[in-house]
Amino acid sequence: MRTIRDIRESLPEDQRKHFDAELADTEIEALPEMLNRWVTLSNDGFEAFLLSRPFEGMEFGGRSYDEQTDTE
Repeated sequence: MRTIRDIRESLPEDQRKHFDAELADTEIEALPEMLNRWVTLSNDGFEAFLLSRPFEGMEFGGRSYDEQTDTE
């Protein structure tokens, strides 16, 4: 990515408003760090991972060592 526009366009639409707000409030000296963070966020693949439903079919909350008891 070469420009701020490239970074912004690589973000999901719902994240752009957060990027814009942070960009507007970031001081010039802190701009490189802020942009690096957003580049990392836009390229880390985490959102795609979550949207790919990696936990589908898993049940949460139970423990494997809990004894199964019949309540009948």
